[in-house]
Amino acid sequence: MTREHQARGRRRLTATVTDLEVRVQRAFLVGVQLPSIDPGEADRSLNELALLTDTAGSDPVDMELVRRQSPDPAIFIGKGKAQELAGLTQALDIDVVVFDNDLSPAQQRNLQKLFECDVVDREAVILDIFAQHARSREGSLQVELALLRYNLPRLRGKGKVLSQQGAGIGTRGPGETKLETDRRKILTRISKLEHELKELSKTRSTQRKARRKAEIPQAALVGYTNAGKSTLLNRLTEADVLAENRLFSTLDSTVRRCTLPDGRFLLLSDTVGFVRRLPHQLVEAFRSTLDDVKGADVLLHVVDASDPDPQGQIEAVHDVLEEIGARAIPEYLLFNKIDLVDPVVLGRLRNIHPDALFISAETGEGIDTLLASLGEVFEIDRKLVRLQIPYERGDVLAAAHRIGEVVAEKHDDAFAILEVRLPLGRVGEFEEYVTG
Repeated sequence: MTREHQARGRRRLTATVTDLEVRVQRAFLVGVQLPSIDPGEADRSLNELALLTDTAGSDPVDMELVRRQSPDPAIFIGKGKAQELAGLTQALDIDVVVFDNDLSPAQQRNLQKLFECDVVDREAVILDIFAQHARSREGSLQVELALLRYNLPRLRGKGKVLSQQGAGIGTRGPGETKLETDRRKILTRISKLEHELKELSKTRSTQRKARRKAEIPQAALVGYTNAGKSTLLNRLTEADVLAENRLFSTLDSTVRRCTLPDGRFLLLSDTVGFVRRLPHQLVEAFRSTLDDVKGADVLLHVVDASDPDPQGQIEAVHDVLEEIGARAIPEYLLFNKIDLVDPVVLGRLRNIHPDALFISAETGEGIDTLLASLGEVFEIDRKLVRLQIPYERGDVLAAAHRIGEVVAEKHDDAFAILEVRLPLGRVGEFEEYVTG
C-alpha cells in the first residue's frame, strides 16, 4: 500500500470555539501484518482503525502497514523501523501514534521513548470512544471499569497522567473519579465498581425474569457497529434512540415494545454494537448488559449490506456471541441499507444468503416482510382464546393481561370479555373462563 494511496480521503479536523481555531490531535496509524494475517484483512483493519480514530476525535493524518515475520518483544515493529517512523511522525507534527495491534505495557513505554509522543493501541482507541459515548449510570460504570483494568498494568512510568483528564486518545480518564496512580486505590476502585455493577445486574436480571414470567416473546438486535440497529429499532418501535452514521453512537441497552401486523407484540432489545477484536475488557464489563442478548428467543443480526466486507462483519459478531455464550440462539440475518447498494452486489448477497431478509431501516423497504416473518416465528406456540371473566375475579383478569396478548376487550354488566393469545402451556389455567 503506497503512501499516496493511504493519503486519500485524509482530512484535517478543527473545532471553532468563539471564533478561535482549536488544533485537533494529529494521529499516525501503524498496522503490522504477520504471516498469519491475510493482506486484505490487514488493510481493511487499518482503514477501520482510521474510522475509529476519527470517531475518538483525532485526525488520522497518515498510516503505515509494516510486514514482519513476528512481533519484536521490546518494540513490536523493531528498532530500525521504529526509528524510521519516528522521523516521519516528527516531520508530520504527530501527537499520537496509534497501533492496530495490541501492545504490551513494556512495548508501549519503549515506543513512546522512541516516538517522543503518546503511543496507544487499538484497544485504547475503542475504550476512549466508549468513555465519550457512555450516558447511563450503568454504561458509565462499565466503561470506567474497563478503563481501570486496561490502565492498571500500565501504571509504571505514567506519573500523574492517570489522575488527570486529557484531550486526546490515551489521555482521557473515566470522568469525575480522577484515577489515582496508587495501585491499591485503583484496585479498591475496581472492587467498588464490580460491586455496584453486580447490584445493577441484579436489577436488570429481575426485569428479565419478569418479562420471561409474562412469557412475552423477546428478540434482540445484534450487529456490527454502525450497521443500523438503532435506526431499525426506531423504525420498528417508534422509539427515539439516537441513531447517527458513526461508530458506537449508542452504547446503552434499550428494550422497546414492537407491535406485529396481527396486533400481537414482542419485546425488542438493542445493545452495544460489535467490532473486529472488541476488547475483552469491554466484553467482560458489559457482560450484564449483553445478557439481554442471551435471554432472547431469537437474534436479529443486522448487517450493513453496503459495507465492502459484510462477511467480515458477520464473523466478528459471531466471535462476540460465542464469547458471551449466545451463539446457539436462533439467528436471522437482516441485510440493512439496501438503498445504498448496487443491484449487482445485492444480487450476489442474495445468492450467498438465500434465507436472509433484505431491508432498509432508513426508507422502510422490506420492513413489512420482516414484521410478517417475526409474526410467523412467534405464532406456533400461542393460541387465540375468548375469555369471559367475572368482575370479582380481578386476579384472573390481571393474569390474562400479564401472561397473554389481549387482542380485544369489552365489558358488560357482569363480565369482562377478552380475546387473548395465550402460551399453549398456560391455556389450561384459564379453562373455566373459556367461552365460544
